[in-house]
Amino acid sequence: MVNLAPADIRKEGSAYDLPIALGVLSASGQLDSTMLDKYMIMGELSLDGILRPIKGALPIAIEARKQGFKGFILPKENASEAAIVSNLDIIPVENIAEAIRFLNGKLAIDSVQQDTRDIFYHENSQYDVDFSDVKGQASIKRSLEIAAAGGHNVIMVGPPGSGKTMLARRMHTILPPMTLQEALETTKIYSVAGKLPAGSSLIAHRPYASPHHTISDAALVGGGNIPQPGQISLAHNGVLFLDELPEFKRSVLEVMRQPLEERAVTIARAKGSVKFPANFMLIASMNPSPSGDFYTPGESHADSPAAVQRYLSKISGPLLDRIDIHIEVNPVSFDEMTSEREAENSESIRQRVIKAREIQSNRFQTLKEQQKLSAPVYSNAMMPPQMVKELCRINQAGKTLLKTAMERLGLSSRAYDRILKVSRTIADLAGKEDIQIEHLAEAIQYRSLDREGWMS
Repeated sequence: MVNLAPADIRKEGSAYDLPIALGVLSASGQLDSTMLDKYMIMGELSLDGILRPIKGALPIAIEARKQGFKGFILPKENASEAAIVSNLDIIPVENIAEAIRFLNGKLAIDSVQQDTRDIFYHENSQYDVDFSDVKGQASIKRSLEIAAAGGHNVIMVGPPGSGKTMLARRMHTILPPMTLQEALETTKIYSVAGKLPAGSSLIAHRPYASPHHTISDAALVGGGNIPQPGQISLAHNGVLFLDELPEFKRSVLEVMRQPLEERAVTIARAKGSVKFPANFMLIASMNPSPSGDFYTPGESHADSPAAVQRYLSKISGPLLDRIDIHIEVNPVSFDEMTSEREAENSESIRQRVIKAREIQSNRFQTLKEQQKLSAPVYSNAMMPPQMVKELCRINQAGKTLLKTAMERLGLSSRAYDRILKVSRTIADLAGKEDIQIEHLAEAIQYRSLDREGWMS
């Protein structure tokens, strides 16, 4: 009989195969039990005794060190992933026979070592795509730079072929490099989901997730009988791109509202709940009308106003309110496409983004020292309302401009905060201590979906 205490917690998965087998062998006297208490042991056994890789090796290794184990015996395929954890002997084994011989003292197995910082800094500097690939679209690149500098969510509206997807796929290349702590957080999520790339021990690049519009609620936010992280958690510390936003099911879009606010998602089940981190930048794109073109009344091919309204109503107001920057993307002209002038690369843009983030970091650190921060804040987009009031003060001319815009566009109070946050980011990019009227004016123009007649 094998007792998996505590009995009220249901055990799932095949990772218990190896420890159960070794426990049985120890109880029958075929294995020296003196070493068992010193090691965390996990592994899936095939019928011929070969060990197969498991999910979650990294978080298990972290827990093993926390509980004071000397080492971790696990399948060879998981060794490099678990070796990220320092001060823990990582013992890779290929089959149960090796595990038995090691625990009986008849086989010496060297602990796997990883230079985490070397792996992190080497992999963090390589990207397959670059903003220099994008011809024209200077104003769109500017708005995406602002989004990256402040961690703001973005929606791009434009006809097919205008470059929305191409721009979104390069967004993560202008974000600040991940810190080692962020890399470890992201790697743990991929480890639990069993999606760590083969041969990789650390996710050093900011992740980019782009689910298809047919995705289910559970696949996007996470779920299942055994709760697993969804696409929004796999995009943690990176970018989640939703192409053709109105094509997603309404229920799928609505379940994103809570994660967008709280930067985490809680999956509740009858026997408990699991909380997965989901601090991502949302980049969405959509056509301006069912036909794909900007709405022009009177043209023979134009959709009817009712058809356009039905199309746009697929996206709820509360969801749009959680997106800071709205951008109209027009097709690139022939002259821009054939221009020989080299476009600015991602690294140049990223350096400006990093400087703006450093300004924000210093500002938030000062507030933390003054004990004015109740929760960690890392970018302008994360500022709570009371902090917006303190850090985004505007002069009387700015108040007049914003009041006029609010009244004419019919903006909500949430949109008011979004405009102030974006204007704070624009000021940071310009290296200005105070928000000036030109910063506010630029931020207001990024609420295009709130404007009546924005399609024309």
